[in-house]
Amino acid sequence: MSVSAAYLEATVNVAAVARHHGVEAFVNMSQMTVTQMSVTETTGSPQHKLHWLVEQALAWSGLPVVTVRPTVFLEGFFLRLAAAGVRDRDELALPLGDGKTSPVSAVDVARAVSAVLDDPAPHIGRVYNLTGFESADLAHHARVFSEALGRTIRYRDVPLSGWIDGLRGLGLPTHVVDHLAVMAELHAQGRYDRMTDDLSKLTGETPTSMYDFVKAHAADFTRGEATAPG
Repeated sequence: MSVSAAYLEATVNVAAVARHHGVEAFVNMSQMTVTQMSVTETTGSPQHKLHWLVEQALAWSGLPVVTVRPTVFLEGFFLRLAAAGVRDRDELALPLGDGKTSPVSAVDVARAVSAVLDDPAPHIGRVYNLTGFESADLAHHARVFSEALGRTIRYRDVPLSGWIDGLRGLGLPTHVVDHLAVMAELHAQGRYDRMTDDLSKLTGETPTSMYDFVKAHAADFTRGEATAPG
């Protein structure tokens, strides 16, 4: 399931059913921030805390678990939460400061999970940290948007408080808003400056680049052609 206050309960329910049926593999999609969390180290995100607790519970469960920890998704911050600004004002308007980030495509993550499920035995007990094509700051990513769209897109580091108000205006649950706000703060602190080759090892392919992602979703970033929710 996606970000939800019921995430821990839902996972335990699924794990109980998985144990009952004796599944061959149980793939848990966590979040890469968990790599820096422990009993004494956490973040302010309620969802990060649930991801960490889920990993602990699954470790106790006796299930054949494979853990996948993607970093931030391209489809989230760089499509759903950015499309309107790019489309209407030629701005990549996000509160991410000067921090670098290596967003990953959900399609690539799905391919990685499929590769695990095709032959799960070698992966049982493993943790895979999945990053995107490159780690770069938002000014760089805005230049890539410009190249892909054929017009100038500028990064605007918007105030976090106003951005949060905008999320609330979309009708997002408080749990989700609080999680996204912490993700933004961690970006500004440089906590999303991450690179691994785990994705390429699993899929045999190079991660989707920002350029290719923007090209594929160009209609969402172009006036009169938008299809994605803003």
